[in-house]
Amino acid sequence: MTAPDSPRRSGLRGFGHAGPSPWTDLDRPPLDEAALRRDLLVPDGLWTSVDVVAETGSTNNDLAARARAGAPQGAVLVAEVQNAGRGRLERQWSAPARSGLFLSVLLRPEEVPVERYGWLPILVGVATASTLSRVAGVEVGLKWPNDLQVEIDGAERKLGGILTELSGGAVVAGLGINVSLREPELPVPTAASLALAGAEVTDRSTLLRALLREFAGLYRTWTAAAGDPHTSELLRAYADRCTTLGRQVKVHLPGDRELVGEAVAIDGDGRLVVRTPDGARRAVGAGDVVHVRPEPR
Repeated sequence: MTAPDSPRRSGLRGFGHAGPSPWTDLDRPPLDEAALRRDLLVPDGLWTSVDVVAETGSTNNDLAARARAGAPQGAVLVAEVQNAGRGRLERQWSAPARSGLFLSVLLRPEEVPVERYGWLPILVGVATASTLSRVAGVEVGLKWPNDLQVEIDGAERKLGGILTELSGGAVVAGLGINVSLREPELPVPTAASLALAGAEVTDRSTLLRALLREFAGLYRTWTAAAGDPHTSELLRAYADRCTTLGRQVKVHLPGDRELVGEAVAIDGDGRLVVRTPDGARRAVGAGDVVHVRPEPR
């Protein structure tokens, strides 16, 4: 890589360094950085750099450092392995090498008021679910606020997650998707992968190209609308894929509090609106949601 802030020059292991061969698992070939750059770095496009590293702690942390150093919008960082990947609430995310897509993108939505930045994880979710459903042939839903879900043998299982953070006036959006994990490799029984869900396509390069192109189009529409979720139709697109709406839920809130009721809407701020048994409506901006199965009759 030639960029001065290249992760490999920051001590991360690249494919040319000593270490295990990237071909130790022929079902999981490494990503072709040069080909990705050729296809994605186009004139007037959103993406300005694409870097693939063999291993790092967290792509979000690495891009956040670049953002603080003034890196421009449109940087994409993909890791074949993350050894300290993070999800919401600082949960750890780990997977075998080249078994998924683990990436972060750097965004500077200057046309959008800061109070609407909370829609960015929703935008990432909509772009990802739409791409995977179309390209991989697997119906992917969105559990509020930012989990990607698939159904396997009638059970909802987590396919991936999204984490966005502010850094240096920019937004760093991280995404992890399980692509080829086998059942014994899953971190928990409630996890899933595209392969286990019967995906027609599990080639990571194909999925990554399609995902970044889909996101770029939706992002342009959203920023052109100054982040308005109605004008950009982002709210409608999210509601169409949200597996939480219309369900009985239990929301674990900060401070060991709990809210139980029916998830009836997503409001204009991206919050989940829950109707409690007494008929009151409460908007939740943060919390862990559990889908409650209806009692058998």
